[in-house]
Amino acid sequence: MFENLSKRFQKVLKDLKGEGHLTPRHIEAAMKEVRLALLEADVHFKVVKDFVARVQEKALGQDVMLSLSPGQQVVRIVHQELIEVLGGGQASVTFSKQPPSVFLMVGLQGSGKTTTSGKLARFLSQEGHHPLLVSLDVYRPAARQQLSIIAESLGLPIYEAPQEMNPLVLAREALELARNKGYDVLILDTAGRLHINDELMNELEQIKGLTHPVETLLVADSMTGQDAVKSASEFHEKVGLTGVILTKLDGDARGGAALSLRHVVGQPIKFAGIGEKLDALEPFYPDRLAGRILGMGDVLSLIEKAEQTIEEEKALEMAEKIRRNEFDLEDFRDQLRQIRKMGPLDQILGMLPGIGPLKGLNKLQIDEKELLHVEAIINSMTPYERCNHHVINGHRRKRIAMGSGRPVQEVNRLLKQYVDMKKMLKTMSGSFMGKALMKKMKGRSFPGMGGGFFG
Repeated sequence: MFENLSKRFQKVLKDLKGEGHLTPRHIEAAMKEVRLALLEADVHFKVVKDFVARVQEKALGQDVMLSLSPGQQVVRIVHQELIEVLGGGQASVTFSKQPPSVFLMVGLQGSGKTTTSGKLARFLSQEGHHPLLVSLDVYRPAARQQLSIIAESLGLPIYEAPQEMNPLVLAREALELARNKGYDVLILDTAGRLHINDELMNELEQIKGLTHPVETLLVADSMTGQDAVKSASEFHEKVGLTGVILTKLDGDARGGAALSLRHVVGQPIKFAGIGEKLDALEPFYPDRLAGRILGMGDVLSLIEKAEQTIEEEKALEMAEKIRRNEFDLEDFRDQLRQIRKMGPLDQILGMLPGIGPLKGLNKLQIDEKELLHVEAIINSMTPYERCNHHVINGHRRKRIAMGSGRPVQEVNRLLKQYVDMKKMLKTMSGSFMGKALMKKMKGRSFPGMGGGFFG
């Protein structure tokens, strides 16, 4: 997502930053490239027109043109305007004063609504809420069974009533159950259609009138581009949306839906689906996404991912081992496992500042299997060898290679990268800044520092 747009934006802004003095001609040429980049990304033409006009107006202001670093000022303006286009600030879901809070999930068939309902229930459960799921899709074969399987895999409650085929009755009974059993959130997974029609809208209006949802969330497929924006406008006109959940944001779509929805529909994107797994749903942060588009990274999201997967006690223990220069191959293997828990490597690298299309990340083919190969090689070593890498001679390397099913060259490369990484960690931990960083980042250490093991 956003790879081509990010590449074009960064190229334009890099050229501007290289100019010691900006003229209106520079700005006009840059805005022409920005306009083309946004249109190619399938951003709504009205959004493009307004965005370019606002940036150009501010960039031609006296404060920018007379600045000692006008290129940097333009970058700042573009960043701020991107944040505004994406929604300004992070929009949280609303809860009613009198539980249960009803969340009405709407969307076209194939947008990922049922899976997203399960993801949202999991997210809310992690936040301390007690959600109840119910499927009102009595039309699509196995739709209710799909949500039941998702709920079971998450260990979350679901109201089923398999013999009932009236969505209004199902909604009323689920609402009564939620009230009586103390569930504070009721998530209604409604039926989707291949396209918007009066029958679908009438049913949604009746369900909404019966349950009085505090949130009406449209689940929109970001891969459909402007079609997602069009359907969002129609849903909002007929039903009245309070927010959007954008799915498949990790895909290879051009990004037009994400950059158009808030402006066209007038409702915020509240969550983003970033993968197929049931934990791949996260709050939508406009400032973080804007930073990633412009190559500024998203360190906050990276820290949050690390905090979710790394145990604080182990992190402190690892920091102490690094300080004492006792970081061995078993520790190296543990760090690789932590990285794999954090998600796909390309997503993790995309959160680092300065790493993006212009740095060649789009050409870097990261094979997740490489991590498994490295782990297999370390597992083929004896415990003594893992703690004392210097004893691994030619004979041992051949044995390790045979045991892991990998060539000797890979064993040699792994050992070299481990030694280089250990030297770097020793240097960092011995420096004043390294000590200060370790003290500050206790419980927030980043696994796999050094990161050369897959290249």
